[in-house]
Amino acid sequence: MNSIRYEKDPHKIVHLVLDRPQGSANLMDEQFGRDLQQAVQQLQADSDKTGVILRSAKKTFFAGGDLDTLVTITPATAPQLFAGAEATKAAMRQLETLGVPVVAAIAGAALGGGWELALCCHHRIAVDDNSIQLGMPEVTLGLLPGGGGTVRMNRLLGFQAAMPYLAEGRQFKPRQGLENGLLHELAGDSDELLAKAAAWIEANPDAAQPWDQQGYKIPGGTPKQPAFAQMLPIVPAILKHKTKGVMPAPEAILSASIEGLQVDFDTATRIESRYFAELASGQVAKNMIGTFWYQLNEIKAGAGRPEGFEQQTVGKVGILGAGMMGAGIAYACAIRGIPVVLKDISVDNADKGKDYSAGLLDKRVARGRMTAEKREQVLGLIHTTDSAADLGGCDLIIEAVFEDRALKAGVTAEAEAQLADSAVFASNTSTLPITGLAAASARPQNFIGLHFFSPVDKMPLVEIICGEKTAPATLARAYDFVQQIAKTPIVVNDSRGFFTSRVFGTFTREGIAMLGEGVAAASIENAAFLAGFPVGPLAVCDEVSLSLSARVRDQTIKDLAAQGESYQPHPADAVIDRLLQQDRAGKAAGKGFYDYPEDSKKSLWPGLQQQFYKADAQLPLQDIKDRLLFIQALESVRCLDEKVLTSVRDANVGSIFGIGYPAWTGGVLQFINQCGVREFVSRAQQLAEHYGERFAPPASLLAIAENGGRYSDT
Repeated sequence: MNSIRYEKDPHKIVHLVLDRPQGSANLMDEQFGRDLQQAVQQLQADSDKTGVILRSAKKTFFAGGDLDTLVTITPATAPQLFAGAEATKAAMRQLETLGVPVVAAIAGAALGGGWELALCCHHRIAVDDNSIQLGMPEVTLGLLPGGGGTVRMNRLLGFQAAMPYLAEGRQFKPRQGLENGLLHELAGDSDELLAKAAAWIEANPDAAQPWDQQGYKIPGGTPKQPAFAQMLPIVPAILKHKTKGVMPAPEAILSASIEGLQVDFDTATRIESRYFAELASGQVAKNMIGTFWYQLNEIKAGAGRPEGFEQQTVGKVGILGAGMMGAGIAYACAIRGIPVVLKDISVDNADKGKDYSAGLLDKRVARGRMTAEKREQVLGLIHTTDSAADLGGCDLIIEAVFEDRALKAGVTAEAEAQLADSAVFASNTSTLPITGLAAASARPQNFIGLHFFSPVDKMPLVEIICGEKTAPATLARAYDFVQQIAKTPIVVNDSRGFFTSRVFGTFTREGIAMLGEGVAAASIENAAFLAGFPVGPLAVCDEVSLSLSARVRDQTIKDLAAQGESYQPHPADAVIDRLLQQDRAGKAAGKGFYDYPEDSKKSLWPGLQQQFYKADAQLPLQDIKDRLLFIQALESVRCLDEKVLTSVRDANVGSIFGIGYPAWTGGVLQFINQCGVREFVSRAQQLAEHYGERFAPPASLLAIAENGGRYSDT
């Protein structure tokens, strides 16, 4: 055996020590499957044993499936994957029915296949360490647990309690696992862990899984029982509302769970294996594994960070502007233990910004996720002021004032006068070019863009924008800071709107343009949902405000004129102007494309139907979906051509994490790959013929299609 060591201690307890030699983590690959089968055969032949402990020689317990193999599975090779999964699960089943107690001793992360391995043990003990992650996140990669996870979780917790862990990929810490019945004990350290495991084996010589004991009933019952059966027609509808029909993994998990609860254990695992092989061979899983595993991990490892600079941490942050964005950034810093100076034109304004953090912390306390003492510590890190002098000692300033070039220039000069020469100055602008803003700085080499997304406490992305004079050392420090506050950084070069705002603008404008053509507003919004977007283009335009969209356009017109260039009007412009003339500026104004009554949910403004709808202008659903998907992908290609984007991974991760491009696609450029570049080009040309030259594929895309290529960083 290469990945499992078979050791027996003086108490005749066999230790199966998981220790894959090829890397730093244990994986459920082909070698492990063969080794587990061999280990179980040796256990069956060993008559002089009192129990079994599964433990790891790595820092983690077990990392899960072998994604390098899974991403290569095709419909033609799916039968081999099915057979391999069945063989591994047969060994796991034999392990839990050996007739001796089996304990999982967990001293590190157990995710995916690792948690499934723990589930086939009679007793699960983990070190009480809040950094340990447990659970089955396969659904976030377009897969389902393929090592018996759906079967054992449903039999252990019952269908309703198991679904968040299976269909949502909810992870948990050891103490949560103990409270929820997923773990049986906690230990203070590794020595106590093994001592407790041995003690439990001695005290429970006849241990068996709950579902193997006579009279066991699954919590909540099975689909055959009336109460459960009454729920069944509702559950798929709820799931469909969440997935919009574009995420096959949650639907497969639901099917495997319901079907598995109606049959015996072995048949249930076989059903799971069939769904597992089907998902692994599908395109959506490949899209999601490529982006959410490989590309995201490259970013986490510093793929966009300049080499040759030591990692640094920020000791004190100054934030200029205590509005929604500034307040959110202050919270993101303080919750990670970084002292913050939150400055506005008055202390009252700054205090209101601090109150935003207080509200978020209060929610954490109310939910039991934070103590009152910790709340006070975090809140105490935010110092509010109206004086620039208080910015002294900050090694990073983040400007988050109104999108006005003159205002930003003024606060830049005021703040820089208080800073050391080495301090970094960052603007949170979402559209104004960094090079132009840096003209107001005395140290443009230290000036950079840090574009946060709203709401900052929930949005995981920060877009780092380099101006023409931004030094590599400044980029390295900005990259480190973004990771210090547990956000995901992407790095782009300077441009009007950069990458995210520029591409996102095509989404909102395309939806508004269709409205102007006479397409029903409800059709536009619903098509966006069905394509997998979290929010429709009209609703999201209301969120950012129509007036802001108009101001950005007007500023663009002025800037282009100053450069001797002309602005090309977009079909959406006239629609926005028409609504603004009727004082419908968006959600903050109480009315925009939607009405926002105080006592009920928002609804589309009936005036849209009266003023824009044309019966003969209605489009096929697929055309609406494709216009919203393709326009963003095409603009991303242009960003790549212009070197605003410098990597495919930043385009894919940034589009999903920052602007809500559908996760099933794997991101804007992976969407082109998954369509097939030639097929994408053909469809784009059709859209250009019917809906405008903005859909015409760029020359670079035509060349890739001609050469049979695809978008990749390798």
